Amino acid sequence: MLAELKNITKYYGEKGAGNFSLILDEVSMAVGEHESIAITGPSGSGKSTLLNILGTLDHPSSGEVILNETGVNLFDENGLAAIRSRFIGFVFQQHCLLPQLTLLENILLPLVPVRDKGKREEAVIRARRLIERVGLANHSNRLPGMLSVGECQRAAVVRALVNQPRLLLADEPTGSLDAANAANLGQLLRELNREENLALVVVTHSPEIASLMQKRYRLAAGKLQPTDA
Repeated sequence: MLAELKNITKYYGEKGAGNFSLILDEVSMAVGEHESIAITGPSGSGKSTLLNILGTLDHPSSGEVILNETGVNLFDENGLAAIRSRFIGFVFQQHCLLPQLTLLENILLPLVPVRDKGKREEAVIRARRLIERVGLANHSNRLPGMLSVGECQRAAVVRALVNQPRLLLADEPTGSLDAANAANLGQLLRELNREENLALVVVTHSPEIASLMQKRYRLAAGKLQPTDA
């Protein structure tokens, strides 16, 4: 199994106190190689928290996160950062491209810590291939302000893939897009899931995006349940 959440609980405040808030209640989920999974649920239900815990950006109050058959609790923050760099790609609702950098420069930002010249050169070749794959080949040297929101979000997807992650986590990736661009991006994510041989977990409010995924879960009242809807 590529990734697992085992009995994950997340809460804020102190148990029994007025400030106690239970977000995730004994949540378990498994992500297999090359699978695509959608997580839906009402606003404020903890979907982003769940995704951040899976991506090691947040820590559970209890439970275990396992990536590539290794419990992440064995690693310090530097170790977790290294895992994220080589194992996980992230796509967020906002593209978060730096306005002063070109599209290509933004995409290559994850390579800043890489010191191996050969790996950097390979990654640049990969980046250019992916840029062409998502239809942005003519925009490589343009600044984000010269691009549409949909084009910027496609660039953000390429940035998330440049280090060849095995797991891609997308948090409301179509939330800032109109219906047509949202549908296109959802389809693109699913295609890249297959073409790049990676697992994909998408948090979304969109039934259309969720329907593209192989498995669907709904998070509500702290509980995660499989669903066909």
